[in-house]
Amino acid sequence: MDKFYNLMDKKITPVAMKISNQRHLASIRDGLIMAMPLLIIGSFFLILAYLPIKGYPELMEGIFGGNWQTKLTYPVSVSYDIMALLVAFGIAYRLAEKYGTIDTLMTGVFSLVCFALTVPQHTMFIPEGSQKALEVSGVLPTAQLGSQGLFVAIVISLLSTEIYRFFYEKDFVIKMPDSVPPAVMKSFSALIPGFATILVIWVLRLLIEITPFESINNIISTIIGIPMQYVGGTLLGMTVTVTVIGLLWSMGLHGDAILSAFTSPIWLKNMDENRAAFQAGKELPNIITQQFYDLFIVPGGTGALLAIVILMLWRSKSKQMKELGKVAGPASVFNISEPIIFGVPIVLNPYLIIPFLLTPIILVIVTYYAMSMGLVAKPAGLALPWTTPPIISGYLATGGKISGSIMQIVNILIALVMYYPFFRVWDQQKYKEEMSMDQNS
Repeated sequence: MDKFYNLMDKKITPVAMKISNQRHLASIRDGLIMAMPLLIIGSFFLILAYLPIKGYPELMEGIFGGNWQTKLTYPVSVSYDIMALLVAFGIAYRLAEKYGTIDTLMTGVFSLVCFALTVPQHTMFIPEGSQKALEVSGVLPTAQLGSQGLFVAIVISLLSTEIYRFFYEKDFVIKMPDSVPPAVMKSFSALIPGFATILVIWVLRLLIEITPFESINNIISTIIGIPMQYVGGTLLGMTVTVTVIGLLWSMGLHGDAILSAFTSPIWLKNMDENRAAFQAGKELPNIITQQFYDLFIVPGGTGALLAIVILMLWRSKSKQMKELGKVAGPASVFNISEPIIFGVPIVLNPYLIIPFLLTPIILVIVTYYAMSMGLVAKPAGLALPWTTPPIISGYLATGGKISGSIMQIVNILIALVMYYPFFRVWDQQKYKEEMSMDQNS
């Protein structure tokens, strides 16, 4: 067993570390995180607009001039519907930050402009009372500025940043005298690199428009979006994802952070599709979303470690385990797993790695089929913080359905059953070590 872990440490850990620290993947992860506060705020207003209380819609129509359900969704639109714009700025900003040689703010601004440049400035509109769609020009369709444009935003933000950096680092800049204020100097320094960046993206758009794809969005959704949707939005893909995350964590690497660059775009897109359907009162199209993973599969943090905390406080003989349970308990309630992963530890622990890997897989399968069969409500597209405690989060994430809370309770019970025999062996070993130390002292 030691030889196996030594082999993993020598061969796999360096590769995983390189992936985790690769600046482009890290920038995608960090750029997506920049959008999360707005999505959470938008979800708060969405919850207020659609509280699952009998007579609530009628109340909203009757107070202060009425139509308050619609008015409460205004902040939802300006957060969810510009998700790709936020990401286009955020990823470029973070990537420029990691290079450290170019102006972060201007890089983010030019990335945002380049992304907007790729969006066709027309949309289809159906007038009220008419069945014929009309084309409206001179507008940016919110559909492509929101979750549908995420993959384009990611690609364009990386591409535009690299173009901007190339010209800036080759010293193709307008240099001003030292007496010029720094803000003015930065603006003039950005002129040539920025012009070159916009020029390249503009030519790229013109070339794509003469192809059958017609737009960059169509290319990205075909080449990248469809395969990633298959991987990230299916039961098999989710099973593989939680397995890889668990393997990385078991070697001390932040599996969620490493894979988030690949999974977050899909899960956020699915979340937004569910949000739109929930708002419209339609059937929710997706089971696997960001909330499916955050709130149902990993209660207590990656590996569903709330179960181990409960076992520590309830069944532990070892003083070390009991005290660790008291310390890690509050964090685990808010789905923070690091105190347990590094405190027990789970990392490179042959006793606990097996349930740590198997439990999330079982929870994915059970929860997926419970939701697909209609026994449990699907996540309603509400961007709850991943730190929202279990049971409360299940109720809110499903749009006020008690079945969400019940599913979380069932998942915690399953995790308890999975961890118990392995934890008992580990706890017994720690107890014997403590007895031996007491006898020798």
